[in-house]
Amino acid sequence: MNLPSRNNVHVAGSGNATLVFSHGFGCDQSMWQFLLPHFQGRFRLVTYDLVGAGRSDLAAYDREQYDSLCRYAEDLNEIITAFAEGPVILVGHSVSAMIGALADRQQPGRIAAHVMVGPSPCYIDADDYTGGFKEADIHALLDTLDSNYLGWSSAMAPVIMGAPGQPALSEELTNSFCRTDPDIARQFARVTFLSDNRQDIHGLPTPVLILQSTDDLIAPMAVGEYLQGVLPNSRLCLIENIGHCPHMSAPAACSEAMDAFLQPWAAGQ
Repeated sequence: MNLPSRNNVHVAGSGNATLVFSHGFGCDQSMWQFLLPHFQGRFRLVTYDLVGAGRSDLAAYDREQYDSLCRYAEDLNEIITAFAEGPVILVGHSVSAMIGALADRQQPGRIAAHVMVGPSPCYIDADDYTGGFKEADIHALLDTLDSNYLGWSSAMAPVIMGAPGQPALSEELTNSFCRTDPDIARQFARVTFLSDNRQDIHGLPTPVLILQSTDDLIAPMAVGEYLQGVLPNSRLCLIENIGHCPHMSAPAACSEAMDAFLQPWAAGQ
């Protein structure tokens, strides 16, 4: 399999370290367009599409292989090996934050740091954990997706995006959802929303910056606080923002927080 074609890999910029950007459910690498220019002069930038998303090679998608996040993590490690230079900082949105954590567990020490944007290790509430959803709510959401994917996309994309003052962003996310193959989207939704990566994330020693919107329906503030508590080398940065995509709706605030966190690698230390 041709790796650049499989994941539609693009490389830009230059610097002592590499930022690898990994998008969330229903998205593709174009969702990073508001952040990339800020870092292009100081870092090597690698963007890609998860298999089954964007302009990835849909022929590479196999339902059995991609029935968990582990295969996506293996793909990420292959991309890092092939395209990254110097220290690697993974910038992962939503489910890709957990894909990055799994990749880190698979090859400890290969990833120097993580920037997790709206991460969640588990979306379903438990006795001692607030994920933001009851189990019945998640199954109802998935049932709706099964019966009417395009309708679900049109209804959910504006809710996920938030950003009430920027309707063009909701439209962009809606279009991204609608471009995704419905059958692949249905399976990836189950893999995403039914996953529980709390054991995988617990105690991960790699430095982590958690970018958490102050009002996020998908990953409420309790999730960010939980992650800060179980990640020993983490810092939580609250972004004043409504929605699950602060890298799109509040890119300046995200860039500022990332600049402070990334300074050691930008300086080549």
